[in-house]
Amino acid sequence: MNFPIRLHGVRKTYHSGNRKVEALRGVDLEIREPGFFAIMGPSGSGKSTLLHVLAGLDSADVGTVEVNGQPIHGLTEHRLTEFRRREIGMVFQQFNLISTLSAIDNVTLPAMLDGMAQEPRHRRGLELLHALGLHARAHHRPDALSGGEQQRVAIARALMFEPKVLFADEPTGNLDSATSQQMWTLLKSLAGQQAMTVLMVTHEPAAAVHCEMVFIIRDGRIEDRFKTEGMNAIDLAARAQLAGR
Repeated sequence: MNFPIRLHGVRKTYHSGNRKVEALRGVDLEIREPGFFAIMGPSGSGKSTLLHVLAGLDSADVGTVEVNGQPIHGLTEHRLTEFRRREIGMVFQQFNLISTLSAIDNVTLPAMLDGMAQEPRHRRGLELLHALGLHARAHHRPDALSGGEQQRVAIARALMFEPKVLFADEPTGNLDSATSQQMWTLLKSLAGQQAMTVLMVTHEPAAAVHCEMVFIIRDGRIEDRFKTEGMNAIDLAARAQLAGR
């Protein structure tokens, strides 16, 4: 059976001079079906490292990593680049848009780099911007867009190749509370409408409560996992504090 996400025994250690930092300490994690999920933990818990390993931005020292049924822990750098471009989507706290390009050109950039012809990539980009309510902003550069609009452009770019898995690293960290609510609703909607697995890293209970399941990471280990049905942000925060105690 091909799971959207499966890790087993994943370890990652960083070295800084004589100092050794064990960022991940034998992580096991399985997500068996599409939906909206969160990895939640305090600063330094290993949550971003875990997401980077899953996305092929970093490699595990030990363990197996499978995304959409594909083992990625042994891929070459060239194949990892293709994997990130074509098979997953990625959204970051920093929108990572190119300031000199319009919204449509930012969205279609991955397809251009992949060699897709101009007409089909432009058509796909406009479809995505229209679906995210940005059709009228297609030819605006990032400095003419609000933070929420910039993040929606980044999400459209991440959806260019219709990935089955979307990773989001603190995607609302630079947004106000009202826009953040809209963004969490959008990610949940995308997971449901497109049968996509969306995995978000966050430290915010207000974000995680929108997900159907939350994985709590602390000191490089998954310490708890629970469904959020019936929870509010206060309930979730209390549960997260109790994890591992």
